[in-house]
Amino acid sequence: MDVLISGAGVAGPALAYWLRHHGFTPTVIERAPRARGGGYAVDLRGEALDVLDRMALLDRVEAVKTPTRGMAMVDRDGDAYAFLPVAGDPRILRDDLSGLLHEATRHEVEYVFGDSITGLEQDAGGVRATFERGRPRRFDLVAGADGLHSRTRRLAFGPERRFARHLGIHTAVFGLPDHLGLRETGLLYSAPGRAAGVLGVPGAGARAALHFASGPLGRDRGDPGWHKRVVAERFAGEGWQIPRLLAEMDRAEDFFFDANAQIEMDRWSAGRVVLLGDAGHCAAPASGHGPSQALIGAYVLAGELAAAGGDHAVAFAAYEREMRGFVAEHQQAGREGADRFFLGALIQQEPGPITAGPITAGMAQPPRTRLVRLKDYAPGLTTKPR
Repeated sequence: MDVLISGAGVAGPALAYWLRHHGFTPTVIERAPRARGGGYAVDLRGEALDVLDRMALLDRVEAVKTPTRGMAMVDRDGDAYAFLPVAGDPRILRDDLSGLLHEATRHEVEYVFGDSITGLEQDAGGVRATFERGRPRRFDLVAGADGLHSRTRRLAFGPERRFARHLGIHTAVFGLPDHLGLRETGLLYSAPGRAAGVLGVPGAGARAALHFASGPLGRDRGDPGWHKRVVAERFAGEGWQIPRLLAEMDRAEDFFFDANAQIEMDRWSAGRVVLLGDAGHCAAPASGHGPSQALIGAYVLAGELAAAGGDHAVAFAAYEREMRGFVAEHQQAGREGADRFFLGALIQQEPGPITAGPITAGMAQPPRTRLVRLKDYAPGLTTKPR
């Protein structure tokens, strides 16, 4: 079966890997001109580590993980007043994880960069996909792994406003030189309605994340210049290293900006189209589970398709049964994490133990109960690179 996958972040290449493993023929389309870069550090937890081990990638993840022991909270003069430890699971830059997955699949999977889906027409035998640049093609199935603002979801299920739940926080992320000399400790500064974190990246400078409390802005996508102006206005007049960070943000080429939101859907499939990762059930950055959820979902979806002999109706229903409880728990963690962020960094007027407490509880919480038991969909499943 030929399967079109929209999105080359984490979920898309992971799904491509497992589909190829089970004998399907995946094609990954990505509107960016190349494998995406940028992003902050993410946690990998629980069954996601098992999935990476079955892909023979766990050792490579360990080799490139960030060595951060935690975040030191600092006041406007740069003096530390609290330390937030990080749980013991591997933390890896999102672009490093995406790069490892792309490298593990690029020799056996067709990647089409610089293009995106514009239309999907289903019939009894498959899906006719049209593209911005390429010629129309037919596929047996289509998988949307194209993130929070999924075009695949919009085409197959309807507008984003029907499924998005805004959590009241916006975040900007970008790379910069490590002028603070960070090693194993990141820095976090907070003020009413705002927070800024900087994380050292060995051999690659540093990454900054600027957060501010806000409802929907009305222009959440497509205008980086306007986004940078909004962030600069929200942080104007702040102390610590904020002026330097804003200057670095203004010239950053890997600038990313978005609202923190969740995607809540009654179904993740419509006929021959299915969603996974943030496109179908974004847990929100505050949960820390997005990449793990994407890796697990890709493994389960491909496995259920194989177990059902390619019967998509049976496979998609099984995929939802396996993942629903897991997703529901992680989305709850995302809502709680956003609330803790408000109670901590985004509300407290002065630094002190009240501020440190809620954020520590959010950032250092242990992995939750495992709600997905990974099946062995193929006896003798290889754990060696092909």
